[in-house]
Amino acid sequence: MQKVTGKVRYGVVGGGSISQGAFMPGVGQTDNSQITALVTGDPEKASELAELYQIKAYAYEDFGTLLSSGEVDAVYIATPNFRHREFVVPALEAGIHVLLEKPMATNEADCKAMIEAAQRSGAKLMIAYRLHCEPGTLDMVERVHAGNFGDPRLFTSTFTQRVKPSNHRAQSGFDAGPVPDMGPYPLNMVRQLFNAEPVEVSAIGVHTPGSAINTWDTVTVSLRFPDERLAQFTVSYTLPDSERFQLLGTEGEIEASPCFGYGEGVAISYRAIVEGETRVHVNPVVDQFAGETAYFSDCILNDEAPEPDGEEGWRDVRVVAAIERALETGQPQKLEPLPARPAARRAAQRRAFALAEVPPMIGTESPTQ
Repeated sequence: MQKVTGKVRYGVVGGGSISQGAFMPGVGQTDNSQITALVTGDPEKASELAELYQIKAYAYEDFGTLLSSGEVDAVYIATPNFRHREFVVPALEAGIHVLLEKPMATNEADCKAMIEAAQRSGAKLMIAYRLHCEPGTLDMVERVHAGNFGDPRLFTSTFTQRVKPSNHRAQSGFDAGPVPDMGPYPLNMVRQLFNAEPVEVSAIGVHTPGSAINTWDTVTVSLRFPDERLAQFTVSYTLPDSERFQLLGTEGEIEASPCFGYGEGVAISYRAIVEGETRVHVNPVVDQFAGETAYFSDCILNDEAPEPDGEEGWRDVRVVAAIERALETGQPQKLEPLPARPAARRAAQRRAFALAEVPPMIGTESPTQ
C-alpha cells in the first residue's frame, strides 16, 4: 500500500440515489478528494455518469480489475446492505481504503470479516456516519458530554418515511427494512449522547394494513443502558417524513429536528432548555457528504485512524441483530456489556462545505414517495 499524496482518488461502487444525489456532487466541494472511477451494473449510468464526471466506468464483475488498476486510492461503497462484504473485503485486501455506507452489514460475521481485512492490510475502513462530521450534531454531543443538561437519562426519537413499493428496500426483507436502514440514526445518536452501550433490547413491529413492504414496516425499539438509563425510537417505511429526537437530562433537555437528514434546506437544529430558559440553535445548511469525505481523506493523507471505524459500525449492527431476534421471539434480548468508546472529537471533523448542486438522476429515482 503506497502513501497517498495530493488528492485522494475515489472509486464509487454503486450508482444509486445516494451516490448520484449526495456523494458524487459532494466530493467536488472538497479540496483533497476526487472521483476517478465508477462501478455499476447499469450501462446507462456507466456511460452518462462517466461522461458527466470525466471518469472511467467498470461493471461489477470487473471490480477486481479496478482494484489492481492503480486508478483509485479509496472506494466509496453504496451497494445494498447485503452486498457490502463482497466489495469491502477485496478492496481492503488490495490495500485500497474504504468509506462504507451504513449500516455496515446485515450481520455481525460480515462486520468482523471487514474489520479483520482492514487489520491485515493496514488499509483504512470508515463507516459513513456523516453526522459524526456535522458541526451542529457535534455541538449537541459535546454539550451533553460537558454536562450542560445534567446526567442524560432518557432518549426518545421518531424517524419515518414512505418507501415506494417498487424500491428494493420494500422487497428484500428485514435486511433492507426500516430497522437496518433507518434505525442506525437514532441508535448511533443515543450511543453518542449517552457515551454508553445498551445492555438490553426489546422491540415491537407491525405490518401496516395495505402495506406492500414484505417485513415489519413500522418498529418501536426500547433500549436499556447501564445506570438504568432508557431509550426508545420508532422507525417506519409507511408514514409521512418525520425526524426528531428528545434527550432529557437531570438539569435540562434537547429537542432536535431536523436531526438525521441531509440535502437542500436541511439545517440540523435543536432547542435547548436549561433551568427553564429556552434557546433555539439553528445551524447552517452544509454538505454533509463533502464534510465526511474531506475528513476521511485527511485521515488517509495524514495516516490517522478514522473515528467512525469498523468497530463503530459493528456496535450498531450487533444491536440491530438483537432487535431482529426480539421481533422474532417477542422476548427482550440481553447484550454483552461493552466499554464506552473514546468520546473525543477532532477539529478536522468540523470542516464545513457549501451544499453542492445536484445534477439530474440517471437511471434511478428517489426511494421515497
